[in-house]
Amino acid sequence: MPSNKDSITMDAVYTAPGYLFRRMQQIAVAIFIEECRDFDLTPVQYAALIAIRTHPGIDATRLSAVIAFDRSTLGSVIERLETKEFIERQPAPDDKRVKLLYLTKAGSNLLRDIMPSVDRVQARILQPLKPADRKTLLSLLEQLVDLNNEASRVPLRAEDALEHLSKVS
Repeated sequence: MPSNKDSITMDAVYTAPGYLFRRMQQIAVAIFIEECRDFDLTPVQYAALIAIRTHPGIDATRLSAVIAFDRSTLGSVIERLETKEFIERQPAPDDKRVKLLYLTKAGSNLLRDIMPSVDRVQARILQPLKPADRKTLLSLLEQLVDLNNEASRVPLRAEDALEHLSKVS
């Protein structure tokens, strides 16, 4: 890489891993919003619903760890899902300040109905690649995410959160 800052071109930006990951994130979200527009759901809301369905009675702190999403921002996601009547909050039996999250019938129906659209999202994201390249890309992305987990502002802590849930259950 040249040391003279004036010699850096946009080509250097366009080929940088960070830039490429940011652009791919923008593209993935755009495809999700397009394919799932009839459901009025964001990718983070979808992930939260799947986690709540998988772990009924999860609290917001543990949900944050399971989907690797900032706890303070997750509050507004939970509020929107509750407003749409896809989830409900109930006080924890041992601590009324803690609210446990449960999927409603409407939330369950939404997840059932949205699955074909989510499947199309995943297929469209990878469609331009050859099948072998898709497999390679996913394998490399899994490695990068796993090996760089601790560098995240919100590292994935699903195992820790789920271990706590199993002790509470």
